[in-house]
Amino acid sequence: MESSLATRVSVVAAALDPTLLRRWSDLALTRLAGVRGQIDALNVYPVPDRDTGTNLYLTFEAAHQALSAAAGKDAVEQVCALGAGALRGARGSSGAILAQLLTAAADAVAEPAALTPSELFAAVLTRAADAAYAAVQQPVEGTMLTVVRAAADAARTATEQRTDATGAPAPAAAAKRRDLDSVVAASAAKAAEALEETTDQLAALHDAGVVDAGGWGVCVLLDAAAEVAGGSRTDRSYPAPHSGVPSCGTTTAWGSGPSYEVMYLLDAADDTIAGLRERLSRLGDELVVVGGDGFWNVHVHVDDVGAAIEAGIGAGRPHEVRVTRFADQTTAATMTREAPEESGRGLPRTRVGVVAVAAGPGLAALFATSGAIVAGRPGEGCSATDLLAAIRATRCSDVLVLPNDRRTLEVAEAAAAAARHDGLRVVVIPTRAQVEGLAAVAVHQNGRTFDEELVAMSAAASHTRHGAVTVARHDAMTTAGPCRTGDVLGIVDGDFALVGGDLEEVALAVVDRLLGAGGELLTLVVGSAQEGTAAKVAAHVQHRSPDVEVAVHQGGQQQYPLLIGVE
Repeated sequence: MESSLATRVSVVAAALDPTLLRRWSDLALTRLAGVRGQIDALNVYPVPDRDTGTNLYLTFEAAHQALSAAAGKDAVEQVCALGAGALRGARGSSGAILAQLLTAAADAVAEPAALTPSELFAAVLTRAADAAYAAVQQPVEGTMLTVVRAAADAARTATEQRTDATGAPAPAAAAKRRDLDSVVAASAAKAAEALEETTDQLAALHDAGVVDAGGWGVCVLLDAAAEVAGGSRTDRSYPAPHSGVPSCGTTTAWGSGPSYEVMYLLDAADDTIAGLRERLSRLGDELVVVGGDGFWNVHVHVDDVGAAIEAGIGAGRPHEVRVTRFADQTTAATMTREAPEESGRGLPRTRVGVVAVAAGPGLAALFATSGAIVAGRPGEGCSATDLLAAIRATRCSDVLVLPNDRRTLEVAEAAAAAARHDGLRVVVIPTRAQVEGLAAVAVHQNGRTFDEELVAMSAAASHTRHGAVTVARHDAMTTAGPCRTGDVLGIVDGDFALVGGDLEEVALAVVDRLLGAGGELLTLVVGSAQEGTAAKVAAHVQHRSPDVEVAVHQGGQQQYPLLIGVE
């Protein structure tokens, strides 16, 4: 097996650039996060459950995490990790199709063939389109399938035209790169054209006046690829559905179609899948079965949930089963053997769960002491998957989420949308700093209603001014002026306000600015700063403003030696 893989690597190494792959994955995830809500709003086909953008984001996030974990491995293994991550984390029919696209891409790059980068790109898209059509029991034009097929055809045509025009030996590296730029750009442009045409290809899209939601997701991925390959950024926007279009929860929205969406992972021999497809196709529609080599992701819309799961049992071992009732987007059953706590049904409404993101172990302990579940690993960033797991771990049907970082807000909103789809009531309080989250969780009380908790915690967070002290890692121009590597930067309410050379001096200046508008409580959260610095800041405040209470905590955060909050 190792020698076979080595052979594959040797023939694709020249065409596949792992650095470009990782840059594309980073950018694509960011772009999907930015338009997730807009794509959700366009989701009227096959059912208007308004979750396509969220499902695509969560599926690609799972792929992105798997790719990141494979950093340092060879090119083929990284692409395979991308596909495997998507397959395991796929949500909804759009996510299942995206997983098939990415796993098919892995199959394409693993085939031994001497290809230029543009030829490999065209081959990957063609294989992905073929596999996606094959995975869907009844392919429908006017969907993301149509868009990816148009992109593949355009890439193949552009590659063939380039070959015919040159008719010369393999070009130099720079020319190969330019060739890839033009082919990816042509593919992305054709996908956008195909997306515009979807409105007139399906009655549901035409009646709502929208393009296909999943197709937009495909365009986001291709536009990111074009940008990484050397093009400029492309931002697309499409009108929301006409007013009066049935939405989630209305009887007319669902018509006479199946009432439930069933998804599960399946460990099963490949030769059992044809029989599984046949049995599930008799039970319902929107059947998508993706995977291979003994591991599958199954998606279907049915009325008989038990029969759909029994079909999986007949083929192999289903696990991580998720069942959603369309009519009210409430989880009818979440039957995962490994994690039964994921069910939203029967969870207590007598208390409100709180989820927080912590920038360090000390901060995590502070949040946990106040009754919050900490998402992910403190100080290591937090994914939507981490947040969704933490939301479920509260074992509450009503949950408030504290992202505590500007960059985590979009991620938290995606996790909240997915949790709502599973029947939980989740609201993200837009805390943009750790000290805002601490202020919010400090007023958390068991026994209050959801609305009471939301109002109290939101008010506490909004009444907290925040600052920080950090050290510049490289020369840059900031809103406070130029800085050099090693300079101390003072931050006030999210903006750079001071550049200095001494951490203590900058910290005192930040505190004075924050207290200039008044305050009753000063919170200092110590990271890598010396404890003496916090003590001197506290003494300074107590001398100048004796009525201000000072609290000092060990946060353990790495990026900011000192976090500062004023309430």
